[in-house]
Amino acid sequence: MNFRLGRYWIRVAACLLVAGVAAVVSAIYFSVNLLCIADRQGPADAIVVLGGDALHRSERALELYQQRAAPSVMISGSGDCQEVRVFLAGKGVPAAAIQVECESRTTQQNAAFTVPLLRARSARRVIIVTSWFHSRRALHCFQHYAPEIEFISLPTRRDLPESRWPNRYARGSILMEYVKLFYYWLRYGIAPV
Repeated sequence: MNFRLGRYWIRVAACLLVAGVAAVVSAIYFSVNLLCIADRQGPADAIVVLGGDALHRSERALELYQQRAAPSVMISGSGDCQEVRVFLAGKGVPAAAIQVECESRTTQQNAAFTVPLLRARSARRVIIVTSWFHSRRALHCFQHYAPEIEFISLPTRRDLPESRWPNRYARGSILMEYVKLFYYWLRYGIAPV
């Protein structure tokens, strides 16, 4: 009897292992489809660029500003807040068009601390700029804190994977993003859908 029970649990463990590996592989392989939200560009009242990747995010915010997608840029996030401001100013964005919020340390704080600034400007339509794999969580955070504002997700594009299988450096960030999506759902009630 113990032999049969042991074989049963070995099969259960093997099935769980295979299912876990399949889930991880699928999460990485379909990451662009599952994590990236890219809306159609249209005129907006402001561009909000989130800290965390000064290179790609600031380039995307600059590109949108130069295309006249919005008349102002808000930079949200500690760490590289001033670096992004200096980059944008150095590329010709007027100082009067740049506003910074350098206190937030998380995506939830980005939204919670930036929304009052947007409301003070009577913003109705706002573009969110962040990394492609972070765009789903960022967009839903801002929508959660300001349902009356229309948020448009226009994430980075230059760092999108060239194939369905992202490079090894991006895989860790992608897998961690799934964990963060689930955590934000449990902790803040911000559903990923």
